[in-house]
Amino acid sequence: MLDIGLPEMLVIAVIAIVVLGPDRLPEFVRTAARLLNQVRGMAANAQKDLRDELGPEFADLDVRELNPRTFIRKHLLEGTEREATADAVRKTTPTFPSPYDHEAT
Repeated sequence: MLDIGLPEMLVIAVIAIVVLGPDRLPEFVRTAARLLNQVRGMAANAQKDLRDELGPEFADLDVRELNPRTFIRKHLLEGTEREATADAVRKTTPTFPSPYDHEAT
């Protein structure tokens, strides 16, 4: 989801310590964790409500597949993998030159 690595987390932690100070930092972290839990719960409830409203036909709906990147990778680029396999098969089969008529020009 967020591409935050260890160096970025360390920079954020140092900035948080400098800005908030060591006294207020633990309370801020607790508040942020509570907020994150509430957001996750709301997202889970929204997914459940969506599945319930769509009915049993969409019971296997995975909301992550609605991400545009995942959608493109699955539906558009998946065909290119099949085409690449077909191209590989074509390259291994012998091809003959097409007939050429010297008198046609």
